[in-house]
Amino acid sequence: MPATPAELFAFLDRLGIAHVTVTHPALFTVEQSRELRGTIPGGHTKNLFLKDKKGALFLVTALEDAVIELRSLHQRLGASGRFSFASADVLRTMLGIEPGAVTPFAAMNDSDHRVSIVLDATLMRHETINCHPLVNTMTTSVARADLLRFLEATGHPPRIAPVAEQEISLQD
Repeated sequence: MPATPAELFAFLDRLGIAHVTVTHPALFTVEQSRELRGTIPGGHTKNLFLKDKKGALFLVTALEDAVIELRSLHQRLGASGRFSFASADVLRTMLGIEPGAVTPFAAMNDSDHRVSIVLDATLMRHETINCHPLVNTMTTSVARADLLRFLEATGHPPRIAPVAEQEISLQD
């Protein structure tokens, strides 16, 4: 059985990780999140559950407004061929969560360690990181260092890499 938010919170407590959770209506998109979040401080995330041509699975977490170029991301991450989105069935099987609730906290459900966790380097500049706690009706805030500690404790040492495209500003 996949973990529940209560089990996630208990695990965070056992690790000594401070966390704050806000309950809200179900959110399925970054746009909906922006509208309803209020004043939750920190970096807000978007998450991509991807597979490469050989079936290796990646959970990529970046800032909500990051521009991620899937056509070249596989090269930056050393994957085998281009990425595609993994199916909802694979998401449920591997991470025990539903579409719309994708989160690095779901690593606790991957007991076989089949999913590689990638955190965008720009996201990791934020002291506080906000993610869904296994469901999309809540947002949980943790310190950046504590997210890393959580992932290590689940056996998913994350890779921190530049995932988002560099924004180029043109000057007149």
